Amino acid sequence: MKIFTAITAASILGFTVIPIQNNQVVQFDISKILNARPVTTLTGGRLITWKKGIDGNGIGDGYLTVSAALFNGDKEAHALPDDPVFAANASHPEIKLHYSNKDSLHYQACAISGLEEVEFKVPEAKYKDVYLALTSAEGASILDVRLVYADGSEEKDLTLPDYFWDVKPDDPNVCYLAHDLAKWGPKNNMTEKDHHNIHLLNIHPDPARRLDRISISKTKATYLVLWAAAGVKAAG
Repeated sequence: MKIFTAITAASILGFTVIPIQNNQVVQFDISKILNARPVTTLTGGRLITWKKGIDGNGIGDGYLTVSAALFNGDKEAHALPDDPVFAANASHPEIKLHYSNKDSLHYQACAISGLEEVEFKVPEAKYKDVYLALTSAEGASILDVRLVYADGSEEKDLTLPDYFWDVKPDDPNVCYLAHDLAKWGPKNNMTEKDHHNIHLLNIHPDPARRLDRISISKTKATYLVLWAAAGVKAAG
């Protein structure tokens, strides 16, 4: 397996901490494992076309921001909002993705092809929830998630639905971050007008243990994109 590792001090990485009720939301810095630009942006008055997209092993399709879609002439397009900060709701805390209309150079997500593994460090703390923003193409992804704590580790086998699939409202593990999106081909031609998603997978860490890092590997040869990760600190 190919392993990407991000182990850097929180003070250097500049983790964003946002108060939420009696807990705290921490946007994890996964910049060291980002390797793809699956979102076309409108930057400097021109389209910066996505590279390494969301399906077809990265060559099939990508998403567009709203501004890029309008510039492209797509009316009423189901596009990603220009603001990459997704507000908290009843299903998840505030989560920020890595794309921006102001950025034409940097990677926006982590593409995981075949049987690969990625790993990233988190600010060590007790978390009651950890959310991974993901898309799985070419079917559901069977994920082996390893949570490494200060006093040991645990592994979880979790299923992420295909990004075309709907989520049951009472699903305890999966909800939507972005819902009912269109997708575009490599020349920014709309290939499907709606029904695609970015899912959030809650991996439910042990709130009594201090989490140090997370690794994710696929046990099925689907195409996975990791967009962002965030944790909600446990009380106390």
